[in-house]
Amino acid sequence: MSKKTTNSRAKEEELRQSRKEVLLARKQAQQTRQLRIALGLVGVLIVAVLAVAVINELVVAPNRSVATVNDDQISLKAFQEQVSFERARRVVLLEDQLTAFGGDVGIIQQFANQLLVDMYPTNAETFGETVLNQMVDDILIRQAAQERGITVTDAEVDAEIGRSFNYFDGGLPTPLPTATQTAVPTPSVTPIPTAVITDVLPTATSFPTPTAGPTNTPQPTATPVTADAFQQQLSDLLQQYTDLGVNQNAYRESVRMQLYRQKLADVLAVEEELPRDAEHANFYVLVFDNRTEADDVAATLTADNFLEVWNTIRSQQSNPDATSTAFATELFNRTQDDLATTFNQELATAVFEQALNTPTPVITITGQDGTTNFVIAVPSGRQLAPLSDSAYQTKKDELVASLLTTLRGGNVVLGDFWRGRVPTEPALDSKFYATPTPAPDLTLPTVAPEAATPAP
Repeated sequence: MSKKTTNSRAKEEELRQSRKEVLLARKQAQQTRQLRIALGLVGVLIVAVLAVAVINELVVAPNRSVATVNDDQISLKAFQEQVSFERARRVVLLEDQLTAFGGDVGIIQQFANQLLVDMYPTNAETFGETVLNQMVDDILIRQAAQERGITVTDAEVDAEIGRSFNYFDGGLPTPLPTATQTAVPTPSVTPIPTAVITDVLPTATSFPTPTAGPTNTPQPTATPVTADAFQQQLSDLLQQYTDLGVNQNAYRESVRMQLYRQKLADVLAVEEELPRDAEHANFYVLVFDNRTEADDVAATLTADNFLEVWNTIRSQQSNPDATSTAFATELFNRTQDDLATTFNQELATAVFEQALNTPTPVITITGQDGTTNFVIAVPSGRQLAPLSDSAYQTKKDELVASLLTTLRGGNVVLGDFWRGRVPTEPALDSKFYATPTPAPDLTLPTVAPEAATPAP
């Protein structure tokens, strides 16, 4: 084979290799380009997903409705802002109370335990649900007020804020109603025979006659503050809210809603012709700590002898050697609502339905501490008398509550979108959950005789 032929074949082989490399390079370039396009599409998709998520959380979700009240809606943003305000209000209140009690956390834990429970991060949804229901009530109240032509102006809000700080724009507080004297009935105590009383006490003890007094105990008059002092106190409060990341307008709106509720309650009292008077009862009470003794007394108690039995038990209360723990007293001017709240509904109904001077059956009453007592009541008189201001306000509040129950039926739709999105800030300082420092034991240690150092 000639040298020329060999070179020609080498060139052909080289050319063939070059073409193969070019084709391979082109194929690799095409694959790389496709891979880059695919990665680019994935990147764009990821960015798009992130953008949608960000837009959803920052734009769409905050404006999404969490509750519908007739034609009004509560947005997630409004709900979250209200939760943050309610948390801030509790933080401010608890901090102020802690200062007032000299930093004694134990007192706060004892008397403001529910507020502390509300602020637990693990109770966020429970607290959020409470706030959402309150927001629904506020909208229903505002709607009901608008239907009745009730409005609350900014000037009224300013005045109410001033009153909460005892500032009356240079004037004096609105005087409380003058308490009118109402004669309290004198107990109809039948004297106990001398032989009986001397068996119990060395000398007969007379029961004091109740003194006529005012129906309502006048409250102390608020001391007005100066304009400068009011502005300083208000500024301090608003600064506390600002420091906690809460919009100051939320405070004004909370005051506005208080006024809407008050005005609506006043109008409902007129619409429903809420009576200012109520039946009040006077009655004797026998209290026992065991059912056996209560049943034994009830078996012998009649309209003719109840005063003698009541007087006997009343006298024995002063005898340290008495075997019975029965207790006797007499209550005056109690409404049926008073008795239902203080005792229970069964006793309240019995006192107002039982014939006068006739003992009721034994009624079981369980206290909040779990103790059980057995009570016999004997109504001695009933009369129509004015309700106290607080009792009348309670009646008006009940009208508002009843209206809200009616308005909620079929007009309120609550969603679940807010769950998992309840703010846990502002948080309460951990010092409120710390174990209170026990009071120091001031008892001097006892020194054993054998350990005592002998005197020189």
